[in-house]
Amino acid sequence: MKKLAVFFVLLAGTLWGCIGIFVRRYNALGLSSMQTVAVRMVIAAILFALFVLIYKRRLFIIHLKDIWIFIGSGVISVGLFTYCYFSSIELSSLSVAAVLLYTAPAFVMLFSLIFFKEKMTIPKAISLVLAVLGCAMTTGVIGGTLSVTLFGFLFGLESGICYALYSIFSRFALNRGYEPFTITLYTFLFSAVFCLCVTDIRPVVKAVFADWGSAGYALLFALVSCVLPYVFYTLGLKYIASSTASIIATVEPVVATIIGAVVFSEPLNVPFGYLGVALVFLSVVLINIKLPSKKAPFGKGSC
Repeated sequence: MKKLAVFFVLLAGTLWGCIGIFVRRYNALGLSSMQTVAVRMVIAAILFALFVLIYKRRLFIIHLKDIWIFIGSGVISVGLFTYCYFSSIELSSLSVAAVLLYTAPAFVMLFSLIFFKEKMTIPKAISLVLAVLGCAMTTGVIGGTLSVTLFGFLFGLESGICYALYSIFSRFALNRGYEPFTITLYTFLFSAVFCLCVTDIRPVVKAVFADWGSAGYALLFALVSCVLPYVFYTLGLKYIASSTASIIATVEPVVATIIGAVVFSEPLNVPFGYLGVALVFLSVVLINIKLPSKKAPFGKGSC
């Protein structure tokens, strides 16, 4: 399983990059951003709770003293993150919002240094720069049209912080002995409760249960964009550092941009878009190169 950790995180980022396909459909049906999130999280929570109930019931057990971890991962790292991200898109542009979101690896590195004493290495530092630069090129911030407002910038930056905190909350839970499935389960449950508290659920129910096709599409939405990627990402975190996983996951905006170009005929930023894709994948390769500790002036750990 350890050998598959990088692949799991790459797969998670790829699946997250597909979310736009589903969001476009629900936007066309008139659902707000938070209502679309409610479709995703409530169904994901039900599906995963049923799975854990059948698979291994003891995974429901958590200690009351640790509940803050799961509230944090569910409400802040999923619920509040999504609200900030969609608000940034509304107030600026998709490109700017995507790049601000992927300031997350920098925050993950900072938080990991503070809370878990993870070492900063040369591959990590270079990979972080390449990943952010690649995202900027792919989404059009470099070589394209820049459109941003103050509140759009602030919401985008906050989305990056909230997104980064999922790795941190998950690491706290893993260090306390919780299984990845337990972390994912309670993240979904608390996120679903948050969505139900802040969203008018009636249009959501109408959109999901309009017919059998709508119900099936909602299930696919929850499975592809939420259940599977969070499970894979958390499994990856069990074997690799939080900062490393966050950089590998920057494949997400690249996948989203490619899907936009192929599926929705959105123009790709040429030639910077192609170069950006290459830089992001180069950062993933570089972060998995292990250097001898004596050659890493930032610290003694490997990447």
